[in-house]
Amino acid sequence: MKIEEVKSTVRTQRIAAHSHVKGLGLDEAGSALQSAAGLVGQKAAREAAGIVVDLIKSKKMAGRALLLAGPPGTGKTAIALAIAQELGNKVPFCPMVGSEVFSNEIKKTEVLMENFRRSIGLRIRETKEVYEGEVTELTPVETENPMGGYGKTISNVVIGLKTAKGTKQLKLDPSIFDALQKEKVEVGDVIYIEANSGAVKRQGRSDTFATEFDLETEEYVPLPKGDVHKKKEVIQDVTLHDLDVANARPQGGQDVLSMVGQLMKPKKTEITDKLRMEINKVVNKYIDQGIAELVPGVLFIDEIHMLDLETFTYLHKSLESPIAPIVIFATNRGRCVIRGTTDIVSPHGIPLDLLDRLLIIRTLLYSTSDMEQIIKLRAQTEGLQLEDPAFARLSEIGTSSTLRYAVQLLTPAHQMCKVNGRTLITKDDIEDVHSLFLDAQRSSKHLSEKNNKFML
Repeated sequence: MKIEEVKSTVRTQRIAAHSHVKGLGLDEAGSALQSAAGLVGQKAAREAAGIVVDLIKSKKMAGRALLLAGPPGTGKTAIALAIAQELGNKVPFCPMVGSEVFSNEIKKTEVLMENFRRSIGLRIRETKEVYEGEVTELTPVETENPMGGYGKTISNVVIGLKTAKGTKQLKLDPSIFDALQKEKVEVGDVIYIEANSGAVKRQGRSDTFATEFDLETEEYVPLPKGDVHKKKEVIQDVTLHDLDVANARPQGGQDVLSMVGQLMKPKKTEITDKLRMEINKVVNKYIDQGIAELVPGVLFIDEIHMLDLETFTYLHKSLESPIAPIVIFATNRGRCVIRGTTDIVSPHGIPLDLLDRLLIIRTLLYSTSDMEQIIKLRAQTEGLQLEDPAFARLSEIGTSSTLRYAVQLLTPAHQMCKVNGRTLITKDDIEDVHSLFLDAQRSSKHLSEKNNKFML
């Protein structure tokens, strides 16, 4: 008899470099714990970041930015992500790298402005007349196709909705049936349908079905209270860039050749400043009326030294804008020439007038014990098992080379372990993969010794 295990249909998420970071790991007094929320060590930097989070929440961070400066592999990106986690899931977080601004298709300043707009959220509150409840019946009513032929067409759809107070049966337009199919609505789902527009929103699976084997469900929600037909406050979260894109008109003619040309050559078209100004006027009007609320998010620009003098000047101006996100820069450079110039040397490759506007947080190299804790955390995140001497050896390798290199050895060591028919990674597995792969220091040493063997 052959017995096979059924694989779970739950989607497996890719484990990224900072999947384990859940926050800054501070106590109630704002002091950093040694290891908490996925972060280890860097106590001074984390406590400083905690103060910045408090400034952002109290809306006292306007016109300023944050710079995380330190050697490679000291947790600059991790701290930036932790700040975003502390601010909450609904706060927009837009990461980018300094070199992204150098595009062949659009201007440098346009790339920066687009990312600035992605980092600013707008929370719109509207009171709408809706039908809300758990779907008890979903029956499309078919009729003969008025155009002739063999197929049938849907004339209307009958849907039953149930709340804690009662039930109601609705007869809806066939266009709403298309919306129901797009949202993948089934019997047992909790939905609401807007009375005016006919828009359908699936909120989740009813918690009365929580005991069944629902493998595909995202989340369970309680049965709605009150009547099926009610007035409900609907909250929508959008970014200013979403509004820009929604209001931009497609370029090109309406003839077949133009349409095919647009399909074959998808290019980014610039959204004009005039359009953005019009959207800003509407946004300000909504804010004044109390319909909407501005949610400044976080724009994280890594490798800030890659920007040139022109983009630095633009950033200086953008930070003073009344509608600006919280900007976090990161760099691993010391004193270097500002890009776009030939002889102007400045700390971190940033002009002094912009440096004046920055709160600078320094990150330091990790100690051996901190590295061992981080490697244990990464191994746990990736579901790997290591013996204690293997952890100690990896932390030694991280101290002599870099933490990133030590963490990267985990997966090859696990593969070596599997080949040998084991599940526990030993110190010998670490030594084997360390001898097979080179870190940057050993590679550069090898290059200097064998330089005459390589092409110039």
